[in-house]
Amino acid sequence: MVVLLVLGFRESGRLASAYGIAVTGTMLITTLMLGVLVFLVWRWNRIVATITIGTFLAVDGTFFASNIAKIPDGGWFPLLVAAISFTVLTTWAKGRQLMRARLEESALPLSVFIKSAAASVHRVRGTSVFLSATAESVPAALLHNLKHNQVLHERVIILNVEVVRTPRQDPVRRVEIEETLPGGYLIRARFGFMETPDVGEALKSCRVRGLRVFAEDSSFFVGQHVVRARPLPGWKGLQRRLFAWMQRHSTQAAEFFRMPFRGVIVLNTVVEI
Repeated sequence: MVVLLVLGFRESGRLASAYGIAVTGTMLITTLMLGVLVFLVWRWNRIVATITIGTFLAVDGTFFASNIAKIPDGGWFPLLVAAISFTVLTTWAKGRQLMRARLEESALPLSVFIKSAAASVHRVRGTSVFLSATAESVPAALLHNLKHNQVLHERVIILNVEVVRTPRQDPVRRVEIEETLPGGYLIRARFGFMETPDVGEALKSCRVRGLRVFAEDSSFFVGQHVVRARPLPGWKGLQRRLFAWMQRHSTQAAEFFRMPFRGVIVLNTVVEI
């Protein structure tokens, strides 16, 4: 992209307009973000916050306004890049929100599952690990496996991975283990936002806490969401189709959570948004 940018503008002088828009736009956006921080998070005195943010906005707004006239001379380029990035990020956020809402509509509470299906289902040898987005509902992969195979393993582990709001999680407090039914466990594994979620590391922490489970002796069931966009008119329909395409090409859970690929079984769940 840098090479194409250089070839397109050819001279550094012609990049001045693009550079000006990029820098002043960044300054203006940073001030707006600071405004959200001081008003909603830090909750400064409103008079002090208004004077502070107003001063920055006056300066940054003046600089940005002075560069608007340069949009036809190359200033359009950073605005185009920003528009594409903004569209991709908001489409992903909106699509994930819609997808989670659809999944929650058909979700089965874990407590209901324990009282009904789990008590009467035939059990087979081995250990199965099911990734779960929440600790309150049954993973879709578990329901699909039960529907098609009509069995549960002797030991069933529902693994909920949570990314906490601290850079790193204390390894001693990595997991919480709760036995929900005979041979069934709910494991809450926590990772810091600077860490890469790792199923193997979570299972290692379980062994330290007394639950002896090994990746090489387990089957890992992962639910893969196949998104289908409803034929809606206008931008709403286009955005949903774009999200469906992004979801198909996104990193899958088995890779993201560093699961052992040889023991992974992927079960598709069709989600219509």
